[in-house]
Amino acid sequence: MDQKSDVNYLELAEKIKLWGKELGFSHVGICEPDLSAQEPALQNWLDNQYHGNMDYMARHGMMRARAEELLPGTLRVISARMDYLPTNAKFAKILKQTDHAFVSRYALGRDYHKLLRQRLKQLGERIQAHCETLNFRPFVDSAPVLERPLAAKAGLGWIGKHSLLLDQQAGSWFFLGELLVDIPLPNDEPLEEKCGSCVACIKICPTDAIVAPYVVDARRCISYLTIELRTAIPEEFRPLMGNRIYGCDDCQLICPWNRFAKVSAEADFQPRQNLDEVSLLELFAWNEAMFDKNLQGSPIRRIGFECWQRNLAIALGNAKPNANIQQALQDKYPSSTPMVQEHIDWAIQQQQSKEQAVNVTLRSKERLIRSIEKGLPRDA
Repeated sequence: MDQKSDVNYLELAEKIKLWGKELGFSHVGICEPDLSAQEPALQNWLDNQYHGNMDYMARHGMMRARAEELLPGTLRVISARMDYLPTNAKFAKILKQTDHAFVSRYALGRDYHKLLRQRLKQLGERIQAHCETLNFRPFVDSAPVLERPLAAKAGLGWIGKHSLLLDQQAGSWFFLGELLVDIPLPNDEPLEEKCGSCVACIKICPTDAIVAPYVVDARRCISYLTIELRTAIPEEFRPLMGNRIYGCDDCQLICPWNRFAKVSAEADFQPRQNLDEVSLLELFAWNEAMFDKNLQGSPIRRIGFECWQRNLAIALGNAKPNANIQQALQDKYPSSTPMVQEHIDWAIQQQQSKEQAVNVTLRSKERLIRSIEKGLPRDA
């Protein structure tokens, strides 16, 4: 079959979904690319400056809702989902250990961008073998595409109030990728939204970044602050970040649908460098060469060493008072950049304030015990 007109598109669509499963995708759906209905909400989000310093969001504007502008002639978008939840995620355990680092679970393993893009390219090549005139282009966070609305339109889930895609049988612990094609495949039906009256994700957000259902102010989001922001993190958010040094999973952790999340079968998404259970001091001891070497192939590496140190300094400031932490902060200060030094100063102040508070509490307890002892009979 070497002409598009000779292709049985219904049959081809079924094969595409089968090939997607063979390539490691947990779900594949198809939709036409029109997202004009999303444009008013996107424009309002940009007008409110909710994108922060992510200038590329405003620069591309409405192109995000117009996939056909990325690949002229686009007729369909093939949306694919791949699970990334590691075997033993250790969520609550690490969040409660204030001297340990919490890394968003999607970033514990290898960078997903290359892996997904390669698999999507392979999927495109398989389709091309059945339709030689096919033009296709894969995307994984690599172009201005509204991937979640497209995935929802393709039946992969619905958009939750935290703005992430949800599926009742898989939760939200998955990556998304798109394959733009110029063939008229049959469209899949979108799913019914099933969040109902639940607002758990809105209430749990440490920084109140979910300013309304389905609307996130990136400037308040810990993921944005620790990953996208390249300058000093506003002081108002620092105590709220806890030990989260790269991203934040709170809105996903609280979501009831994530009880049904599937563990990833991909070895590349399993934790590397013990990042799922590592102390803040161990990571803070890295120099830049160690950062580059230890995080080679990791999505974390893209934030750079300076922001890495900045994030760790805040987490150390939020940890329980500890002499070793204070010493490490002081030792690192002379070799740090001015931006990192600002955060180290803040962290030392936080540590000292908490240490003083602990000492005051201990002295108060001692005075209380002495006063009680004085009032007791001698033979008590």
